[in-house]
Amino acid sequence: MDEFRKLTTQEKALRINLRKDVYGSFAEIGAGQEVAANFFKAGGASGTIAKTISAYDMKFSDAIYGLCDRYVCEARLIKMLDHEYPLLAERLPHRIEDTRFFAFANTVEILNFERTNQAHGWIGLRFQLTPKGDYNDCVIHVKMHDNDPLQQQYALGIVGVNMIYACVFFSDAEQILMSLLDGLMGKRIEIDMFRITGPDFKHVDNRLMALKLVKNGLTKAAMFGPDGEVMQPSDELYKKHVLVLRGRFRPPTHVNVDMLLAARRHFKHEPDVDRSNILVLTELTLNDLSSDGTIDEKDFLHRADIICSLGQNVLISNYFEYYRLVDYLSRITKGKKIGIIMGINALVKVFDEKTYENIRGGILECFASLFGTNVKLYIYPALSPDNRVLTLTDFEQDLPPNLKNLFRYLMDNNKLEDIRDANVKNLQVISDHVLAMIKRGEAGWEKYVPHKVEEAIKERGLFDYQMPSRVEVS
Repeated sequence: MDEFRKLTTQEKALRINLRKDVYGSFAEIGAGQEVAANFFKAGGASGTIAKTISAYDMKFSDAIYGLCDRYVCEARLIKMLDHEYPLLAERLPHRIEDTRFFAFANTVEILNFERTNQAHGWIGLRFQLTPKGDYNDCVIHVKMHDNDPLQQQYALGIVGVNMIYACVFFSDAEQILMSLLDGLMGKRIEIDMFRITGPDFKHVDNRLMALKLVKNGLTKAAMFGPDGEVMQPSDELYKKHVLVLRGRFRPPTHVNVDMLLAARRHFKHEPDVDRSNILVLTELTLNDLSSDGTIDEKDFLHRADIICSLGQNVLISNYFEYYRLVDYLSRITKGKKIGIIMGINALVKVFDEKTYENIRGGILECFASLFGTNVKLYIYPALSPDNRVLTLTDFEQDLPPNLKNLFRYLMDNNKLEDIRDANVKNLQVISDHVLAMIKRGEAGWEKYVPHKVEEAIKERGLFDYQMPSRVEVS
């Protein structure tokens, strides 16, 4: 066998079955019935499978794992792992000394008969790397894009085998992540949340794994919270009013914070916004993370650390165009209000017809998504070269004649709004200048950033910050 050839799903399952030190149970709810089946079909399954269970009926599922508001959710998956994993050592005490136990679980919703739902599922593995060792958890969320329910189940079975194989034979988190879709061609499965935790993976920063999901094309968007914990975007944003600020945040300055706070004041006073149901997002696109086609992972984590220190949720996306971001959010928020915060200069690019040259419907097709029923843009002012404060009035004057009526339509229908209470004293602050001051060790950069950002940069030595050396006085 060519040692560089990727193993097939059957070969992976058989290789696990032939190991004497790996043994565990399978619990599959809903449509996820194919994973254990792959091990049975490969042969030698008695060497791997202690038990399989499928609590398909809700009442049976509740009786085993306890009550749960939703059956296809992370909370249900964790309850399944919590229940199944301890049973292995409890019922197989004679194997504790020389066995690496695992519990695999999934809870899945496939395409319904009317094909009106988004097929998705939660998949998890609790596993040991050494006998008698503490357990680790690997949890993912998948979206399934096949148009046939049977093909979705088949693809899910492949992902499940890949997960178990990777966690048995690999110890590198990125290697585990990148092997999950082995054997699946095209965009059949999307992984939009990945988390690996435990004593053997203490060194792993799952925010970096979220970046790798987007960077490597496993999903278009991934998310983590202020505490650094990765989130599943559809769960967190579902039926929320969402306010988004896109930026480089290198580093966040007083301008970035004022953009968020001022826009939020406007947003929460919209008549169709429930202020108790607002979620604010700071968004980093792959373009904003790369200046030369490569992404500096250390630099990304520096920015993530600082944004988290400000208590913000972070969305990483590969939606360079705003209309694609809005289209993505609209599918999740289900008609709730979406607010996009941007500066005048960003709006210039939005109205540049060259941006839409390769779109069949041109600017009108894309504006249909960007300025949808429940979408509004909040425009932050900028300084002109002669230090005038530029607003939407100035923007309109500079528009080409063929776009003026389109702009006026958007204004008349409350799709664009000036952020009039912006702190214009900070408009001269530019992140790149602040970053250059930090890297050069130049004094005075502190006054341009929030105090929490200053603290984070100094305490963690972010952006190549060096503590000024003390001068000895004799």
